[in-house]
Amino acid sequence: MKEQARFWRHPAVPETDLLKAHYVTHRFARHAHDGYAIGLIVTGVEEFDYRGTLHRAAAGEIVLVNADSVHTGQAGTPDGWSYRMLYPSVDALAGIAAELGAPRSTPYFPEQVVRDEAVAALLGMAHLAAERGDALAASTLSRTLFARLLARHAAPRPAAVPPGAGRRAVREALDLLHESLVDPPTLDDLADAVGTRPFALLRAFKAATGLPPHAYLTSLRVRQARRLLLSGMRPAQVATEVGFTDQAHLNRHFKRIMGVPPAAYQRTARTYKTGDSPAA
Repeated sequence: MKEQARFWRHPAVPETDLLKAHYVTHRFARHAHDGYAIGLIVTGVEEFDYRGTLHRAAAGEIVLVNADSVHTGQAGTPDGWSYRMLYPSVDALAGIAAELGAPRSTPYFPEQVVRDEAVAALLGMAHLAAERGDALAASTLSRTLFARLLARHAAPRPAAVPPGAGRRAVREALDLLHESLVDPPTLDDLADAVGTRPFALLRAFKAATGLPPHAYLTSLRVRQARRLLLSGMRPAQVATEVGFTDQAHLNRHFKRIMGVPPAAYQRTARTYKTGDSPAA
């Protein structure tokens, strides 16, 4: 089976994306999502590094990746893997948790691979309804899915490490990178701007985010590229707007993180956003 992937916006649940894919040789670069990655392995095995631990998810198992958590993704068997993924935002999932009476906080999944046949079946039905464009069924099943996941597999988020000098520098460096997508500073300039030394900042930054500053910047650029693509901006212009050298540069990094090229993401995401069904 050849590699194929389709990414689109949920037809009825705000701030939620979906992916249906089969990968064999594709490898996701180390990256983090600003929301959650929740999926069902349909066939094969996916391997992924999550915060330094290698996980394997087989057919029938559910993958749960928390927001802003660095991870990878690649085939765990020669034939690759197929899966159906949902990407709800933090606000979307937190809102559902609040409706269920949970404290208003960021939901957290302590286990990254779980086997739960009932929830897996519900995930498959919710994803299929969204693929078919059945708004009522898709919204009902997706919200029920998220509620079940929160009830069965979420836990209180671990307490954050109290901020120190290194964490202050990282926080300020993050702010600067968010403001400098097109013309970012060098590591030396970034360290100087936050009042520390380059190697000290590099160590603290990787410890806090899981990525070195240049890789984190690439992830930021891809996130902004997604928003611009959804607005209808042409990929070549998007590349310039977010700081990539050219469209080929955008294409390479976008696919390594999102699993589909920018033009394909824009085509299917915007098609579903307007309520039409793309070709199968």
